[in-house]
Amino acid sequence: MASVPSLASTLQQQLADALTAALPDAGAADPLLRRSDRADFQANGILALAKKLKGNPRELAAQVTEALPAGGLIKDIEVSGPGFLNVTLTDRAIVETLAARAADDEGRLGVPLNDAAGTTVIDYAQPNVAKEMHVGHLRSAVIGDAVVKILEFTGETVVRRHHIGDWGTQFGMLIQYLIEHPDALKHESGADDGEAAMSTLNRVYKESRALFDSDEEFKARSRDRVVALQAGDPETLELWHRFVDESKIYFHSVFDKLDMEIRDPDIVGESGYNDMLEETCRILEETGVAVRSEGALCVFFDDVKGPDGNKVPLIVKKTNGGYGYAATDLSAVRNRVQDLKADTLLYVVDARQSLHFRMVFETARRAGWLSDDVKAVQLAFGTVLGKDGKPFKTREGETVRLEDLLDEAVQRATAVVRDKADKVGLSEEEIVENGRYVGIGAVKYADLSTSAVRDYKFDLDQMVALHGDTSVYLQYAYARIQSILRKAGDAVPAAHPELELAPAERALGLHLDQFGEVLAEVAAGYEPHKLAAYLYQLASHLTTFYDQCQVLSADNAPEVVENRLFLVELTARTLHQGMALLGIRTPERL
Repeated sequence: MASVPSLASTLQQQLADALTAALPDAGAADPLLRRSDRADFQANGILALAKKLKGNPRELAAQVTEALPAGGLIKDIEVSGPGFLNVTLTDRAIVETLAARAADDEGRLGVPLNDAAGTTVIDYAQPNVAKEMHVGHLRSAVIGDAVVKILEFTGETVVRRHHIGDWGTQFGMLIQYLIEHPDALKHESGADDGEAAMSTLNRVYKESRALFDSDEEFKARSRDRVVALQAGDPETLELWHRFVDESKIYFHSVFDKLDMEIRDPDIVGESGYNDMLEETCRILEETGVAVRSEGALCVFFDDVKGPDGNKVPLIVKKTNGGYGYAATDLSAVRNRVQDLKADTLLYVVDARQSLHFRMVFETARRAGWLSDDVKAVQLAFGTVLGKDGKPFKTREGETVRLEDLLDEAVQRATAVVRDKADKVGLSEEEIVENGRYVGIGAVKYADLSTSAVRDYKFDLDQMVALHGDTSVYLQYAYARIQSILRKAGDAVPAAHPELELAPAERALGLHLDQFGEVLAEVAAGYEPHKLAAYLYQLASHLTTFYDQCQVLSADNAPEVVENRLFLVELTARTLHQGMALLGIRTPERL
């Protein structure tokens, strides 16, 4: 089915056409349309045109009004102030547009695909092999997953990349320990047990580290093992793979708890670019992008200086011949542009790494790998804070394990669901399932409802509250609609454009119609918090609608009941779709 133009876009076009017809000397003109408290919309563009044409703005506004088509979309239009146009739409136009959205047989609610869609490679959810995931890994995973879903929904081809830390000197220590203790990675709980896998990896890391720090001969053997790993020694690589595979068991268990799909082919860690590193360095040096400085291969920038005033370089290759993170990141840029044919490289990475990525992107531009047609963007995010406004730590001052945080969220949410379970007759299985959806949804929404670049406070009490700007409030709104639809009996949702709408119905309808425009803005700026804000406002409009408009009242005419059922059903579909794009489930009963 074809996409459905929004009421705002249709009105925008009619006003633009009327401006051209009434004021041909003005050329193409923007009516500057926006929502208004005085009417449905206000157009402010005539004031600027009047200055340009040296005319009376109120007279020009009157001419534009006369040029607008009668009937159909516009119910009333008035000139106010210095030529502002206050526009009220017909109830028929609102309901007919919403009916067209509801009739979309592709389930897209009439939301158009982006005509300019391309290919985006998105780098997110980047845990480290043989290390536990902590609260610092949360935002990259949650934000990245939502952006992937939103971009794909708008028509973008998205390639996921999880740039895991799977290479480096610590693997020499781990592999050497495994050679000398062949059973070290065995655990009783089974290979599919993420907790057991991480427990085993933690134990091996601690034991190998203790030996490394106390035994000089083991330390020497570990360093030799790093050389063997980098040289591609088959035995060493086989043992390295065991650590990677064991870590993936753990990764998948954590991402399962987050209700996120992470696919093995999308996991391309630091090691995935090893074969490209030397060529990357050679190209940079031969083209003059990088130069030798004190034995290292470096890229310098005029605007990046240290406290002493000297330029701080991006080190691509170290003095000892080892490769820095920059070499890997630049090789990844080459791969993603040249092999994956990306138009956009999107990195969901901590804001504290902004300088590094600014230098990497500029180096890639100088090398010609990025251009006007191929861009790289860091979607930088802030820090997760505790209630005290300080970085989130345990009472002992240690970084919070991600699994512990998620488990506690689910426990808190399950208690909230259980408290309400008798009222809706939930089974124990439904309580457990809904507790998981509410708990994980609460964590995700708290993150996604905040602008990514800002820090936010992790407060579980607030996150699982039934009122306020929380995912639980939105999930409850959706479940409440499902309850109404179940109680409707023989009455079915049906649009009735001939009916006059109550103020709360109009407000709900106009907000529903904005869904596609909001998604386009969210996708263009990688701003899922704007989708969260839209959905919260939608649930708030729904609450006002409930208070002012009885849906199943016996006093209502049948067509009023059907029309109101139509409005709430479309609201439920919009909430469901919007929450799904944020990676949050909407239980049918809550």
